[in-house]
Amino acid sequence: MLEWLKNINREYPEFWKEYVSKFDHKEKTKRFVILSAETSGLNPQKDVILSLGAVAIINDGVIISDSFDVALLQYIFLHDNGLSNEFLIETKQTKLAEPQAIQAFIEYIGNSILVGHRIDMEVDMINEALEKMHCGRLKNEALDIEIMYKKWKDDYDRPFPLDEMCTDFKISKTDRHTSSEDAYNIALLFLKLKTRLGIH
Repeated sequence: MLEWLKNINREYPEFWKEYVSKFDHKEKTKRFVILSAETSGLNPQKDVILSLGAVAIINDGVIISDSFDVALLQYIFLHDNGLSNEFLIETKQTKLAEPQAIQAFIEYIGNSILVGHRIDMEVDMINEALEKMHCGRLKNEALDIEIMYKKWKDDYDRPFPLDEMCTDFKISKTDRHTSSEDAYNIALLFLKLKTRLGIH
């Protein structure tokens, strides 16, 4: 069925109406939100988001105080799929149920430009969660650092993992991958690639 047909006469939640209204302004945003999502897999229809980490960039500066870090309480999914919930118990991240986490994330990003590593998959996962909440799809412009990196390297023949790109730019990594740490590393990569590609 066509997407617009599904949306006829749909009554959206207030937070979604407010989000959509932020795109009415003609002036382009100067805020980038660097996003990393930890998921249970790569299938938006079957898998779920386990955590979301994000940090803002304004005027080529990473704004640590303007960040987002949430673990999603996916106990039912983990139980039904025989997966451990140890991560949820041990994490120091704020813990929210999926609808509350997604709403908080939408309120955080506003009309910012999203940046990520293979961002399409993360956008698809968020859109799937939004669909369950009877909302529309993300309206934000999105940039992918892997595509930027391939353009800079002039090498389109293979995928580039985040760790490999970080090593190339001498960005130090920790052994423990969290969505917020990945978001910070993606932010540093984005700034370096912006400079190399002459993007202002």
